[in-house]
Amino acid sequence: MPAMSAAPLASDDDVATVALQLGRAPLPFRRVVARCPGGRPLAVEQPARTPAGAPFPTTFWLTCPALVRAVGALESAGGVARLERRLAEEPELAAAFDEARARQLALRDGGRPLGIGGTRAPRAVKCLHAHAAFALGSPPYPIGVEILLAAGGPPLRCCLDVTERRS
Repeated sequence: MPAMSAAPLASDDDVATVALQLGRAPLPFRRVVARCPGGRPLAVEQPARTPAGAPFPTTFWLTCPALVRAVGALESAGGVARLERRLAEEPELAAAFDEARARQLALRDGGRPLGIGGTRAPRAVKCLHAHAAFALGSPPYPIGVEILLAAGGPPLRCCLDVTERRS
């Protein structure tokens, strides 16, 4: 997997890029936690609450369109249920999940006590995208890395470069 670099704070260019990636204006985010080889965001860190004061369900948000699609294909193929079964059957995997959940809860800074992906139940899995983003934003997280690798890993080149050439 390529090395990821993080910027300390979100720049205006980062906000514009995330808007392009999402196809809409993003909620304010704190920083980019991982970048693709083209220097564009792969994942961002969100505050615990939206500007309106509602809880935001997860700390890290996957923004790269190619990676979002690839992880979405894993979810569509039953990836959430498969991970929940593995957590029940594999103690080492469950321990890694529990450790990451504890780190997630510590990151919430006054937000609701929600696990990765906004789950309330200790071993519930809601969204593989959130686990992939957590691996990029708060390493080490072997479950998220496994999801990233199963999705083909972070892109070797920026998918927006390809999109921009088509426009």
